[in-house]
Amino acid sequence: MTPEKIRQEFPVIENRIFFDHAKVSPLPKRVREAVKAFVEDTSAFGTAHYADWMGKVESVRASFAKLINASPDEVAFVKNTSEGISIVANGIDWKPGDNVVIPDIEFPANVYPWWNLKRLGVETRFVHAVGGRVLFDDLTACVDNRTRVVSVSSVECNSGFRTDLNRIGAFCKEEGILFCVDAIQSLGVLPMDVKRDHIDFLAADGHKWLLSVEGLGGFYISSDAMEKIRPAVVGWNSMVNPFDFMSYDFTLRPTAARFEEGSFNTMSIQAFGAALSLFHEVGVDKIEKRIMRLGDKIISELEQRNFKVLNSVIPEERSGIISFTGNINLKVLPGFMAENQVSLTVRDGMARLSPHLYNSENEIERFFELLDRFRAGS
Repeated sequence: MTPEKIRQEFPVIENRIFFDHAKVSPLPKRVREAVKAFVEDTSAFGTAHYADWMGKVESVRASFAKLINASPDEVAFVKNTSEGISIVANGIDWKPGDNVVIPDIEFPANVYPWWNLKRLGVETRFVHAVGGRVLFDDLTACVDNRTRVVSVSSVECNSGFRTDLNRIGAFCKEEGILFCVDAIQSLGVLPMDVKRDHIDFLAADGHKWLLSVEGLGGFYISSDAMEKIRPAVVGWNSMVNPFDFMSYDFTLRPTAARFEEGSFNTMSIQAFGAALSLFHEVGVDKIEKRIMRLGDKIISELEQRNFKVLNSVIPEERSGIISFTGNINLKVLPGFMAENQVSLTVRDGMARLSPHLYNSENEIERFFELLDRFRAGS
């Protein structure tokens, strides 16, 4: 797809400059049309095309699996990242004295499911981040012979630090530790290969960089780890013969679908599939290069103005997130930018920009014109 065709996919460009994909993304046209078509179908025909909907569920499952280099049998749909991580946290046969290791700058989705295990005598150990970076040696220093899980974000939500998944995954495999990844801040921006990186579990909602709707995402569990996680929540659809309703048989499906306990969020799966099609058409490798170029320009403009760039500028530690601070009033910056039709996030003492593949250099220049005006008037 040409840059022009990509931009045409995003009606948001007619109304504002959107640099907030690390929060909640605007929807591409194809996602809007997929939802509209599903609503019109079910409104006009009821469940007449139910078999087609279920076929689409499986094609979207395969599409998500392809994005992360997994088998469709290793993928389930979840309502959000927290649910995916909770499946893991609540499914392990923990023993008092076991521990899980996580960085101390995680989004709460990768904190509270582990804290919830304190009642079972499970310790959550925090790896102290240094300047927003989670260093490998610091992480491994927190591991001992009672560590059952290491759980990290592929990209940290504030600092934008890109975690070395391959190095951590290889370490966990060698030590017999389960490796869990919150991938919501990287899927759609950075290539993901769960096999290469020895990932046992991965969870990500679709509403950020994956450009889909809130409340529907993907969960991966490796075939090797499948029997190590007991579903804490089960239902009719968890079982091997789900549509044989009245012949009760508590035999779990042999695939990740055992974690899909009931009816699907069918409309959102349609939306998710439409969004995923964009990434397969363009290619995540190309998307990464595009977003890194935009990031290079943003970082250069920030440094020229003596703002402090808070994310790592080391190429292998970069992501789509750029955070900064400086001699400006961050409390009123979001309101000023909103009045000028710019979306960004300000929190935790920093401003965060997160452009996507359709954003342009002209939009970056416009943003800095506004930032200069704001600073001059502060």
